[in-house]
Amino acid sequence: MSTTNNRIPEGRVLSLDALRGFDMFFIIGGGTFLLAIFKFFDNPFFQKLSSQFDHTEWHGFHFWDLIFPLFIFVVGASMPFAINKRIERGYSRKKIYIHIIRRSLTLFFLGLIMNGFLGFDFSAFHYCGVLQRISIAYFFAALIVMNTNIRNQAIIAGFLLILYWMLMTLVPVPGYGAGVITPEGNLAAYIDQKFLPGEFYRNMPFDEDGILGQISSISTALMGVLAGHWLRTPNSQSKKVFGLLTAGAGSVIVGLIWHLAFPITFRLWTSSYTIFAVGLSSILLGLFYWIIDVKGYRKWVFPFVVIGLNPITIYVVQRLFNFGIIANIFVHGFIDYLGPFKPVFWVFCVLTVKWLFLYFLYKKKIFLKA
Repeated sequence: MSTTNNRIPEGRVLSLDALRGFDMFFIIGGGTFLLAIFKFFDNPFFQKLSSQFDHTEWHGFHFWDLIFPLFIFVVGASMPFAINKRIERGYSRKKIYIHIIRRSLTLFFLGLIMNGFLGFDFSAFHYCGVLQRISIAYFFAALIVMNTNIRNQAIIAGFLLILYWMLMTLVPVPGYGAGVITPEGNLAAYIDQKFLPGEFYRNMPFDEDGILGQISSISTALMGVLAGHWLRTPNSQSKKVFGLLTAGAGSVIVGLIWHLAFPITFRLWTSSYTIFAVGLSSILLGLFYWIIDVKGYRKWVFPFVVIGLNPITIYVVQRLFNFGIIANIFVHGFIDYLGPFKPVFWVFCVLTVKWLFLYFLYKKKIFLKA
């Protein structure tokens, strides 16, 4: 992929790059920056707002619970464009399959390495993680896209959520029974304890990126695929916006209704949570598409586009390198004089260094992909 001198990539649905970058902005420090601002003002309103930047402990939904499924949704939405581009370039099906497998394995093993795989302490190793989950969702969604039509992709996406619901509510767990949605008594916890080696995230009784929850991730990616197909139709732009917003609102309503029978729970990626998060993701994509691609307000998204073109790069690099070392070179002489504003300014500086690193890659037309 290459860029032009106009600073914004041509020949792309810019809203997808911008939404991906918007999502990653919070992951690479935007969320921490906002929390620092909230703490600086420190009043009841901002204290309440701060709670939205952490995951719910169990049932319910916070803004932070949207970040991960939104990324997988965008991965899915980009898939019809990416696969169609390769077909137009004359790629054989075999070559596309090789690309899918190579990308999936690269993401998976990057996740393992980030978890400390090279330490070779497998008894205390955490096998699951964000990149592993993305790789599995991408792999199966891509295979489904390659071998089914749009109608069947929609059917499979819905079927997976219903299947997960039925498994979690109908299959009895030894010692607890069926339909117990507690941290210890749910089916996902039982399966993880039975079959998943190593340690679980935060020593919970299950891994929130564990075995059974992958079903919901694949469905999330497939519903993103459906949004991508919709954006590729010859329909008018206004109709595309209306479709995304309407589908999103409908999904949110379905999620809230489903919550009554199968609670919205981020830790388990319950079916109600998934469809609710997908609904919000669709609404966000509709708004981004309307503002950027329809109305043409493009300049403001450039910082997000820079992030969105190298999302895996910054996700991995920020875990391996302390960008604060560079920020400290420029601010150590005066930052201690900023008083209570110091934490806000420091987080802003580190975030800026990360963005400048991505901007350097952007200017050099280096877009690292798994």
